[in-house]
Amino acid sequence: MKMSRREVLVAGAAAAMTAITGLKAAASVQTGKTGKAFDVVIVGGGSAGAVLAARLSADRKRNVLLLEAGPNFAPDSYPPVLRNANIVAGSPAYDWHYHTEDAARLGHDIPVPRGRVVGGSSAVNAAVAMRARPADFARWTQRGIEGWTWNDVLPAFKAMENTPSGEDAWHGRNGPFPIRQQTGAEDTPSMRAFVEGAQAQGLKHVSDLNGPDPRGVGFYTLNVIDGVRINTGMAYLTAAVRARPNLTIRGEAEVNNVVIQRKRAVGVNLVDGEFIAAGEVILASGAFGSPAILMRSGIGPARHLADLGITTVADLPVGNRLQDHPFFYNVYALKREANAMTPASGAIVWTGSQSAGPNELDLQISGTHLIDPKVSPTGGAIVLACAVTLPKSLGQLRLASRDPRAAPQIHYNFFDDPNDLDRLVEAVKLSRNIGRTAPFSDLIDHEMAPGAAVDDATLRANIVANVAAYLHPTSTVPMGSASDPTAVVDAWGKVRDIDSLRVVDASIMPEIPSAPTNVTTIMMAERIAAKLSA
Repeated sequence: MKMSRREVLVAGAAAAMTAITGLKAAASVQTGKTGKAFDVVIVGGGSAGAVLAARLSADRKRNVLLLEAGPNFAPDSYPPVLRNANIVAGSPAYDWHYHTEDAARLGHDIPVPRGRVVGGSSAVNAAVAMRARPADFARWTQRGIEGWTWNDVLPAFKAMENTPSGEDAWHGRNGPFPIRQQTGAEDTPSMRAFVEGAQAQGLKHVSDLNGPDPRGVGFYTLNVIDGVRINTGMAYLTAAVRARPNLTIRGEAEVNNVVIQRKRAVGVNLVDGEFIAAGEVILASGAFGSPAILMRSGIGPARHLADLGITTVADLPVGNRLQDHPFFYNVYALKREANAMTPASGAIVWTGSQSAGPNELDLQISGTHLIDPKVSPTGGAIVLACAVTLPKSLGQLRLASRDPRAAPQIHYNFFDDPNDLDRLVEAVKLSRNIGRTAPFSDLIDHEMAPGAAVDDATLRANIVANVAAYLHPTSTVPMGSASDPTAVVDAWGKVRDIDSLRVVDASIMPEIPSAPTNVTTIMMAERIAAKLSA
């Protein structure tokens, strides 16, 4: 059975989505407008924003307002489509509906779902809880950025984590964020066979993906408890935190721009025109939202702002270093006797390409069942999604207009550096070799994508025509040293040339790490919150 790119429904099970998308934001917790003066206004309640709100409001003398464009659910009131870890980006009600504009380069645009709810994308993602590696932070240090070595960040990774497994030197036991290393017994027969097939190809088994040596193949590390995806709105904004008199959380409060007077942020304007004063503003709206708000505020490339009639407050290179991991779906129909598909997130290969540098792990093959079983003639399928985790290509983000309701223009520019495509071809070839290797091959009915008709000679073109994104956008507001002309913020998120304004989310990563970004984003928010509270 031939299957198109759009039929690979990594957005989750279509049947579950159809049944649940009728849920409305009316079920969310509402906290009306207030005239209270706020020391800190945090814009965006996602992976970073929820952490910042919890940590900064721990100081009872600091009045904190958290603004979220989507609904604000109580920790125990998230709807099933957001709680169920087997559904990824499953409802348009909680999505920003973004897509790239890469058709001229690739022949198609790429959907890039992002969470629009307290918890942000941590409420809609695959709940993969993998840390960036020591080598990733070493590259940050090589850029002249201080304070982000592995020795600096490991204590924060441990402090945020609660996990019963792994070595004490690498793991935390009592943090707010649950991380669980899955085992083969918890996964499907086909996922266990995928791991065994990868080992037969020479990859070693990894028992701890957040341990000292994750090179090889292992079962996923997830922030999932009893099938429930634990997002930051649940883990950090607990009932006790929400009860603090100095913390206000407002859902359905979308921000247009930061108000800046004499090079100082003094508050924000909502899209409905309401002004909220602030002693300090922290943008935590993600790699698409934060740069868009900055540019609407007059902070960005002066020529682009002038084209839109926006007065430049600070001419800074916002949006110029966008990165994401290119992703390609190698999909197999399972034999009917082996078509179990729950849990959906299963196992991963993490290895280096032929052109990888020393200690670089620049390829991943992610094994999941995040696909509608109806597209398989056997009623079951497994996706081996291949990624280049250290891409060289840089994308760009720009405003489409001054209208805050208009989605930004997102250009990923995948394969602008041809080595990225070379490496993705290498990953797909490895994936297909695993697909032909017992015991995994014993459970496969046939390859659905790219399909038997696609051989090595035509694989490269097929990858370009069908490439997707791993959904880990970063680096649109990158941190950097004072001498780095491409940086927008300093090592602690402070926007250059503007007082009382910070950005704290994945947008400030100086480059994309070699792992899914959620846990590293949480760690960064923890460290910057601690810095602000010191």
